[in-house]
Amino acid sequence: MINSCDVMSVMKVVYVLYFTVVVSMFGMYAWSITRQGKVQTKIKIPFYGWVGLLVFVGVGLHVFTFNALPWVKWDLARSKIRPDKEYSIVATNHTFRIPREGLVVREGQMVRFNVESRDYTYGFGLFRADGSMVFQMQVVPGASNDIVWKFDKAGAYTIRSTEYSGPQGVGMVYRDAVSVAPVAALAQAKADI
Repeated sequence: MINSCDVMSVMKVVYVLYFTVVVSMFGMYAWSITRQGKVQTKIKIPFYGWVGLLVFVGVGLHVFTFNALPWVKWDLARSKIRPDKEYSIVATNHTFRIPREGLVVREGQMVRFNVESRDYTYGFGLFRADGSMVFQMQVVPGASNDIVWKFDKAGAYTIRSTEYSGPQGVGMVYRDAVSVAPVAALAQAKADI
């Protein structure tokens, strides 16, 4: 699965180039005005060529990156997805109430997180050990709040609120709340038994 950090690092470069093309279009327009003292009313092929290029590149960026991020496919097919595990989490009084047995997942499993808020709007974010975000969603009281995710890398993940819910919301950080076990380790444990 493609890591969202890799996609975003490529997109930074692409959008800088795209922005450069947009600014160059304004530069062409300004150069035309200063050179001639007024804007010509007849069609300027280079100007409209730049506009066409912008439209082509802008639409192309979105078409080519549409399915590059894994959760796009999952979100579009969410009614057909049968998760391997499902966890219900309640957010109330600036705490997440996580199941007592913990959130233990096997590498490669598809998991649905159902998060309910009973008082404020919270964020539900999952973070890697290096602090980068895996995913996040807004949790609104009285609404159905769920997200489906396939865990492709073993490790411990931290849950934290990503939405401002007052000063107490700062403490809504649960280190190593989700434990993803590698498939090889589970197979070895079964073999040892």
